[in-house]
Amino acid sequence: MANVKEALNAVLALDGAMGACVVDSNSGMMLGAQGGGVDLEVAAAGNTEVVRAKRKTMGALKLEDVIEDILITLGKQYHLIRPLRRNDALFIYLVLDKTKGNLAMARIKLAEIEKDLVV
Repeated sequence: MANVKEALNAVLALDGAMGACVVDSNSGMMLGAQGGGVDLEVAAAGNTEVVRAKRKTMGALKLEDVIEDILITLGKQYHLIRPLRRNDALFIYLVLDKTKGNLAMARIKLAEIEKDLVV
């Protein structure tokens, strides 16, 4: 079992990882952050809205499913949002450099890390 700091250390160990944080989607506040690449506080608040909007849309569509992750692809970066299965009010946010990172490996590692995260 890993705490927030240990989990973020593991996330930043990924090739191409630039910054990461754990966010409470009820408030938009970060529980912890490491690295950079973007203003993680602004990203936490903005991505909280992304998560809320996707959940609202899923509800309107009556989709009986869970979000594994949300991917935002930019020209130079991937932005991954991974809700925690044990507490879907929380999510891990990762900024990954496209030229240095491996998207498939990052998704696999985020899934492993979130399983061990205890908040």
